[in-house]
Amino acid sequence: MEWSDEAIVLSVRPYGETSAILEALTRTHGRHMGIVRGGASRSRKPTLQPGNTLLAHWRARLSEHLGNFSIEPVKSRAGDMLDSGDALAGLNAFASVAGAALPEREPHENVYRAAEILLDAIAADDFAHWAPLYVRWEAGLLEALGFGLDLTRCAATGSLDDLIYVSPKSGRAVSAGAGEAYRERLFALPPFLLGSQNATPARADIAAGLRLTEYFLLERVLAPHDREMPPARLRLDELAARESE
Repeated sequence: MEWSDEAIVLSVRPYGETSAILEALTRTHGRHMGIVRGGASRSRKPTLQPGNTLLAHWRARLSEHLGNFSIEPVKSRAGDMLDSGDALAGLNAFASVAGAALPEREPHENVYRAAEILLDAIAADDFAHWAPLYVRWEAGLLEALGFGLDLTRCAATGSLDDLIYVSPKSGRAVSAGAGEAYRERLFALPPFLLGSQNATPARADIAAGLRLTEYFLLERVLAPHDREMPPARLRLDELAARESE
């Protein structure tokens, strides 16, 4: 069994004295793991950094085996991100959520494509630009896993206008009028998730978007499998809260 694919590094851990186990998000083979022989060497470490894109060739005797990766660098982003606390927070949140939420070896090409765009934005280190993209990436992840939010019309009235809330029970939008009496129980719906063309969303809206996608990822994806929200993702909430002050 073997294949070649583009892959984004999510995590790397030691394996034996000289090798490493690579966890990667691949374009067409989903989240995948494999051994990189010599992956602990100085020459390999700069390539095997989270956020970098590789060309990965995976080989195993049987499909259910862990298998081995041979790798070539395609795009290096990690160096730029490591120099910025904000960018590093975004990178760590992305890698931890992808690792926790995506089933192993289940293809999600749209999630991969969006991740490439997101990581390029994070590497550019403009929180106001990449943070809304991050929220959209998590919303797309929910959609890919079958738990997408329905933000097209009001769940109570069917109205297309004044959608400013999201129901925590249904994951559907709620209009201002229909949600007024229940607003303390509803999530705020940031305009940028409705396709607003504002160049720079308000910082409070970014924080609201992060709270929204975090809740549904935890309730619908992680908790049913006895998983918690990764600490790196919680730290992104803290960053957004500081940025919005």
